[in-house]
Amino acid sequence: MNARPPTCLPPGAARKDLVRARQLLAPGELAPLARNGAVRLLEVGCAGAAAFEAAHIDGAAWLDTRLLEAPPLFNKVGDAALLHLLLAHGIGHDSTVIVYGRNPLAAARAAHLMLYAGVLDVRMLDGGFAGWCAAGLPAVAGPGRVPVAAHSFGAPFPGRPDYVTGMAQARQLLARSDAALVSIRTWREFTGATSGYSYIAARGEIPGALWGRAGREGDVNSMSHFQHADGRMLDGDAIAARWRLGGIHPGRHNAFYCGTGWRASLAFFYAWLMGWERISVFDGGWYEWSADPANPVVMNF
Repeated sequence: MNARPPTCLPPGAARKDLVRARQLLAPGELAPLARNGAVRLLEVGCAGAAAFEAAHIDGAAWLDTRLLEAPPLFNKVGDAALLHLLLAHGIGHDSTVIVYGRNPLAAARAAHLMLYAGVLDVRMLDGGFAGWCAAGLPAVAGPGRVPVAAHSFGAPFPGRPDYVTGMAQARQLLARSDAALVSIRTWREFTGATSGYSYIAARGEIPGALWGRAGREGDVNSMSHFQHADGRMLDGDAIAARWRLGGIHPGRHNAFYCGTGWRASLAFFYAWLMGWERISVFDGGWYEWSADPANPVVMNF
């Protein structure tokens, strides 16, 4: 198994609003960890290897989200493929994994699936690579760290299957008073004015879903309702207050979804940081739901 990271790893920012504050790192907190051989530091993105090789955080390896998702719906890959990928990056259940991205949504997609797998210590750089650069911290060029494969995950896999909701489960959640599907989409997507995606023709929403907000209209990479202008997470209390206005609270099981999973993964990760325990990502989201003509659709005008 992988060696455990030293117990003297610095804690996360002293944020009273986050139960898991140490899992959200400021650039200055990441800096002393970045080259620690016991830490698995990953830059996550889609088809961005060239940009990574031009400049990245020293000690990072590259992870392409195309290895985490499978066409045609971009749902997560099968468990065997996910396990193989994690082992190839030297990740076991007791590893410390830190993810960041040029697009924080890509990092969130990886973070969610690692938590689903059962990795016990998953952390994210708040503000992503842009935040690192804005802090004046150095970047390096080159191919990045070459991972040393792990031989065993060291625990049952996946460790948290409840963190992913499939289509059948999503239909069941709609009928439960102690559960909700939470749409992490823009208002125009939620109302059915637009699908939000060039490759998703269907407009509308899942009947009974609650609006969990997202970001700027017309930008599926925006989560501005959850983040400061520089990409750092808003106070958890502010996010929770916005969710309460939409009937979303931690007392029920909340299955977050968007179009194909990226925005939902960030909402999931923020809720997880805030200590919400009954949470998951409905992996298929609007793309899979709308692809089945048997599924009802509503316009929320």
